[in-house]
Amino acid sequence: MSTVGFLGLGAMGSAMAGRLIDAGHDVVLWNRSAGAVEPLVARGGRAAATPAEALSSDVAICMLADDRAVEAVLDARALAATRGRTVVMTASISPDLSASLTERVAASGGTYIAAPVLGRPAAAADGKLNIMTAGPVEAVDAVSPLLEVLGVRVWRVAERAAVAHAVKAAVNYNIIHAMQAIGESVAMTERWGVDPELFTTLLSQTLFGGVVYTGYGSIIASGAYDPPGFHISLGRKDLELAAAVAAAGDVHPPTLPVLMRVFDTALADPALADLDWSAIAEVTRRDLPLVPEHP
Repeated sequence: MSTVGFLGLGAMGSAMAGRLIDAGHDVVLWNRSAGAVEPLVARGGRAAATPAEALSSDVAICMLADDRAVEAVLDARALAATRGRTVVMTASISPDLSASLTERVAASGGTYIAAPVLGRPAAAADGKLNIMTAGPVEAVDAVSPLLEVLGVRVWRVAERAAVAHAVKAAVNYNIIHAMQAIGESVAMTERWGVDPELFTTLLSQTLFGGVVYTGYGSIIASGAYDPPGFHISLGRKDLELAAAVAAAGDVHPPTLPVLMRVFDTALADPALADLDWSAIAEVTRRDLPLVPEHP
């Protein structure tokens, strides 16, 4: 069986890597802090001393936080280990960085595939992610058995890797709109004495079915934002990615600046800053004044 490198063991990465280990794969693990590696080694994984060691596996999967983290980890020295290997980027990064990595991995003699995922850590642990892939057809075919361990469906969106990351940014933009809409409508109705749980259940069981309204509706209604499945700061990063995707296509979303101010207001509030990104709903529920718009 081929070896699988896994770089980035936050909540999502740990759940995904654990899934691969439990499926019997030989998984080589790297993370900046050893604390996240140790539980997975106890489950049967192997620790890598450097990113290059994990990247020298037959297939290396990356689940790093953002562009800055990816650039720091996948430097020239690390990418030199990818000759004859395949790098699969499951994180949410910019299309520009994805395009750059396509070229840099190819220059090192490897193959780069974009495979950003949809789902929270619990879905990752259960193998119920949705995975959007883009890359050379034969290369995607080759890694699909691994992706099928992680996801309920693999969506082939393009052959150009950057497109998958543009799609991921657009999907997250929709999620953010849904959370904001839930927060606003909950604030409206609870001021009229309506139980938030009743209202969000009404939404999700009538006109707005699906995991976003069901899952985030319940979180927002109960205010159970901690522990976070996805931090507010990462949601703010995703808005920047959506802005870049829109600008590249000469699209000007009128709601984008307001959403950015909502996130900035939540991040400026010590009571909200470290919570799940759905806690942006509290900006409206608590009637917090939005921070000034950036010039």
